[in-house]
Order: sequence, then C-alpha cells, then structure tokens
Amino acid sequence: MTELDDIDEGGGDTVFRDVILLALSGFVAVVLLLLPHLNPPLEAKESPPPGNVVVELHWPAEIDADVDLWVEAPGDRAVGYSNKGGRLFNLLRDDLGRFLDITQINYEVAYSRGVIPGEYVVNVHLYRQGPEMRPVPITIVASVKKNQTDRLRRIATTKLDLTFGGEEKTAFRFSMDRDGRLVTGSINSLFKPLRSEGK
Repeated sequence: MTELDDIDEGGGDTVFRDVILLALSGFVAVVLLLLPHLNPPLEAKESPPPGNVVVELHWPAEIDADVDLWVEAPGDRAVGYSNKGGRLFNLLRDDLGRFLDITQINYEVAYSRGVIPGEYVVNVHLYRQGPEMRPVPITIVASVKKNQTDRLRRIATTKLDLTFGGEEKTAFRFSMDRDGRLVTGSINSLFKPLRSEGK
C-alpha cells in the first residue's frame, strides 16, 4: 500500500461524512421551514355567547358584598345559589364578593337553554352586606336571542339599591311569546319571592 492510497481512503471518509451532514442539515432546514405551517394559529373569531335568555348582575368592585341573582323561567323552579340548575336556566357564576375571588369583578350570570313562552322573573338578594354597611347599587340586564346565529338583544335593564342583609327585590318580570319576542307591555317589577322557592 502506498502513501497515495492512504490519502484516498481518508478522503473518502471525509466526503461521506460531509454528504451525511449536508443531508441532515437540509432535513433540519426543511423541518424548520414547515414547522409554522403544521399548526397554523387560529383566527380570533368572536363567538356568540351561549344561551338564549341571558341575565347578568353587576355591582361595584369596591363593595365587598355577596349579592345573589335568582331567575325563574315559565313553569320551572327558581335558579340561584342553592339551586344552580333548572330545566331551562343555569346559574353559571355565583360571586361571593371578595371571598375566594382573585378578580375585582362582582358579577353573576344565568343562561337559558332555549326560549319558551310565558313569564320570566328576575330577582336580586343581598346575602351578605359588606363591612361598610352601605347600600349596594346593582345593575341587572336581560338579553335574548332566538337561536345561536342571532345577536343578543337587550330587552330589560334596571338599577336598584339593596340596603340590608337578607333583602330580596324583583328587578323585573317580562313575558316572551313562542317566537322569542318580548310581549309588549309585559315588563313590570311587581315583587315575587324566588329565594325561598329555589331552596
């Protein structure tokens, strides 16, 4: 074996390693180029809120009070903190004020699964008054949509003050027809207790 043969054998190994490394580098480059296209980011679409009848309750963030939302659908039991689900409505959020709450938002909401004709009743109840012992101003909003493709239409809104622990008030009562439309002239605030019915 000559000195020239030794150089050829070493050169062949180097060429083989170079080809393998270039192939591997090319594969890695292709994977890196394709990676963003394998799982494209989803476009942020505004999805419609669930439910057909939506009732929301708000009170100021600076007031540490426990205000409860109670909703009664036609022919059903009242839904509230002690009965979170009925045949039509569900209470999705029972806000206890600052107790076990990492946000400053005071908010409760109930959604229905469909719209049936008849009277709906919306009450608020001051379960626990804050240490300041001052009136708690609240805002209640009811909205409706016939189906999931419709937009929510606000049908009633009101503001009330709750002044003492245990106080329950009817925010509003309203009637819906078979087509999910508000019955003209049906909104009133004649008191109807719901809290004792929901227990």
